[in-house]
Amino acid sequence: MAYYVKKGNIPHKRHTQFRQPDGSLYAEELVSSEGFSGIYSNLYHINPPTRVKAIKESVAYGATPDKDFPLQQVHLNTSKVTNTGTDFLDARKVLLMNNDVSMALCMPSRRSMDYYYKNAEADELLFIHDGSGHLYSQFGKLSIKAGDYVVIPRTTIYKLDWDAGEVRYLVIESASPVETVKRYRNQLGQLLEHSPYCERDIHPPQELITEESKGEYHLKIKKGGYIHHYIYEHSPFDLVGWDGFLYPYTLSIHDFEPITGRIHQPPPVHQTFQAHNFVICSFVPRLFDYHPKSIPAPYNHSNIDSDEVLYYVEGNFMSRKGIDRGSFTLHPGGLPHGPHPGTVEKSIGAKETEELAVMLDTFKPLFVTNEGKEFLDKKYPMSWTE
Repeated sequence: MAYYVKKGNIPHKRHTQFRQPDGSLYAEELVSSEGFSGIYSNLYHINPPTRVKAIKESVAYGATPDKDFPLQQVHLNTSKVTNTGTDFLDARKVLLMNNDVSMALCMPSRRSMDYYYKNAEADELLFIHDGSGHLYSQFGKLSIKAGDYVVIPRTTIYKLDWDAGEVRYLVIESASPVETVKRYRNQLGQLLEHSPYCERDIHPPQELITEESKGEYHLKIKKGGYIHHYIYEHSPFDLVGWDGFLYPYTLSIHDFEPITGRIHQPPPVHQTFQAHNFVICSFVPRLFDYHPKSIPAPYNHSNIDSDEVLYYVEGNFMSRKGIDRGSFTLHPGGLPHGPHPGTVEKSIGAKETEELAVMLDTFKPLFVTNEGKEFLDKKYPMSWTE
């Protein structure tokens, strides 16, 4: 969980009268998770958030998994992709998915959004590979840059505004809350001393933006395989204040402090986030194992419970050949995976790595989508043959 944050003006007590300069009441809104049992924030609007001007026709939206895809190692060669679409939504190319999580590559050509967006059914975790800009939400203005994980709780209303230059990012949608790792926290939720990151590395919105003008404000809501179109006569960013534990925030992969040892450490030491039935890990520059006979390359592994996805961000991965920056590999449960031929001996004596990668490990099978099959490297399943 994140920590308590307060922005703008709020009343002394929750659920009490809080009046505007003209004497009318501000509209309080509780945004809560897991009913009333999870983290929450209280928001104070100039206008009631329930006041809708119009509802337009819903449009089907979503990817289709190929559930007949054969059991094999997968390389999605997306390294040369420079554009996945024009708009923030149509540029999301979902490549892998199951009922718990989906993973998309997004490289939109349009730098700003002329509408507001809400995912009403999933938390979103963006990983910014290339680009910088701002995420604007009812919670305020949040700076984002390359290397940032951007955690966006479901029902957050937001817009992205990118600076000039190439934009490439991942969109991971989670059917359950995306959280900091439970074993890194004490009983009160504070991150422990041995955690690879701490509260100083978690950045909430820096500035509250209050939009007071009236007009026509278009909100697109994603839920149930559709984009639903709502029109309001006031901005959803009409907040004068809020407080709580639920809000979007950033955590940079560059602030993740690696855990190393005398012999090769297993992937759980790289865990960064948790959710129901999957975890996210960060592979970052680090010193290699220091046992005199250590083998830095990872050992062969048969995982009987998980599918493993690696997204290659930067650097030269010693255990893989022919995998470039910006590509994905999927090693499904039921098959052993390990270093490519020749890479184990080559790794002996190496002292450090500059590699950077994001790993998604699921506890239910992942499916390649019909869109994802466009990027299949058909030679990859046989690439362990000498």
